[in-house]
Amino acid sequence: MSQSLSESQVTTRKVSFLQPIIGVALSFGAIFFATYLAGLKENLPLNLFAGVVLGYILTRSRFGFAGGIKRIYMRGEGSLSKSLLVLILVTSFIIMGIQWKAAAGGAVPDYLAADGQSIIPGTANVYFTNLATILGGFIFGVGMMLAGGCGSGTLADFGEGSGRALIAFVFFVVGAAPGQYTREVFDKTTLGKIGYQLHLPQMFGYFGAFAITVILLAVIYWIVVRYENMRKQEGTYLDPKGDYEDFELPLDNRDKASFFSYQTYHKLFVERWSFTVGALALALGAVFVLVATDKNWGVSTALVTWNVAIFQSLGFEFPVEYFQSHIDKVNAGLLSDGGTILNIGLFFGSILSFLLANRFSFNFDFSKKDAFYFGLGGLMLGFGSRLGLGCNIGAMYASISSFSFSGWIFLIAMTLGGIVGMKAFAGKVCILPHRIGKK
Repeated sequence: MSQSLSESQVTTRKVSFLQPIIGVALSFGAIFFATYLAGLKENLPLNLFAGVVLGYILTRSRFGFAGGIKRIYMRGEGSLSKSLLVLILVTSFIIMGIQWKAAAGGAVPDYLAADGQSIIPGTANVYFTNLATILGGFIFGVGMMLAGGCGSGTLADFGEGSGRALIAFVFFVVGAAPGQYTREVFDKTTLGKIGYQLHLPQMFGYFGAFAITVILLAVIYWIVVRYENMRKQEGTYLDPKGDYEDFELPLDNRDKASFFSYQTYHKLFVERWSFTVGALALALGAVFVLVATDKNWGVSTALVTWNVAIFQSLGFEFPVEYFQSHIDKVNAGLLSDGGTILNIGLFFGSILSFLLANRFSFNFDFSKKDAFYFGLGGLMLGFGSRLGLGCNIGAMYASISSFSFSGWIFLIAMTLGGIVGMKAFAGKVCILPHRIGKK
């Protein structure tokens, strides 16, 4: 990065360390919380730790899955889109080794396993792909543009003090159970039974499945580069560093400072990570989740459980045939659910990142009209994610990285939904201005 800050430009950043002190206190609080969770289930502290790490990475690098679509369409600049491809590539490579070893030991994909058979890690995200997958992905794509973020992004932004994300997240939870119910009912219809379920290594072998993944990622990379070049030629391309806050830039005199100095603190906790660094760190975090919990990283499934917990307490009865597992989790206590703890950890990891950078603040600077669209976006996120059996994490990133055919279909549907959402609502909500160079 060519830009940097002089010492005088960061003077105001050195005055108060109240937020970092609160951040340190929060870290100790997380340790005590982990100790409590260990008394409930031994593996719950792993979920909490993984969530904190993932939330910190997302916030520190300003990494967002929704931004991979929004950024290149609005600005013509594909650095985040390319980093998402790096994330999927690295994760797929590592998971290939994990799955290949398990398969060599006799494990089989989750959807092919009989009782008592060992399951290949990550194959729970190999979903049956039907019309609901496409519709769910499309609805989710529109929703993440109105809400200003995806599943993980909404949680992370919520942790940063965003009022927009708070509204979107509440309605995300509200929309989750109806989406789950609709998918369960649809799958039992004649139309719902028309579809395909495939773990690519079952047809092409692990090397072949990885080669197909690489080829498809390379095709997307080529499309991104071609689109960037087109936007540059028409003069609607915005410089990739144009969205950096001044205080996130590196200090120009950090090499001259001692280790115990503000310059070092700035480097460790304030200076923004690049999207590529964020992608590599997220890949390690996602693989850690899989290895530590035997499940891929996901967000939306736990939100169905939260929906059930809230509405059950209000006297609403959920059909047992469709919500049995979620009812069981509620009866056992939400804090005993690993997905819930992972999401809580992600939320606090985002708070921690902003506190340590001395930049946490609440932001409710939007109109009632904007708030309506944020809520609508949240509903679409919740409903679409469960109709499609996952959000951009579980149904797209985790599925593609685990060599599921369904992940690619969800990606296409979600991308189309995102583009339609940006076109349809441009200028109608504060977070969706008109495309650069367009009126």
